[in-house]
Amino acid sequence: SKILDVMLQNPTIKIDIRSHTDSRNTAEYNERLSERRALSSKSWLIKNGIKASRLSAKGYGEYQLVNKCADGVACTEEEHQANRRSEFIIVSIQ
Repeated sequence: SKILDVMLQNPTIKIDIRSHTDSRNTAEYNERLSERRALSSKSWLIKNGIKASRLSAKGYGEYQLVNKCADGVACTEEEHQANRRSEFIIVSIQ
């Protein structure tokens, strides 16, 4: 993956993994789902050689949608898909 390549090539980068869901299902379910996604990404990076100390991870559920697709709003599958994402934010480079 691109993030793994970047982290292997730049051993001082630390990242925060921020995972999100669409608004379907309950807010509580989506919080747990996004937390599992974030931790899964973190575990995969660790398994592939990245030190855990360089990673943080958090799930944000459906609270940071990138479009209008909140509860009760009719949206296409593509619009919902845009909200199901993980962001890799550089928090420090030394």
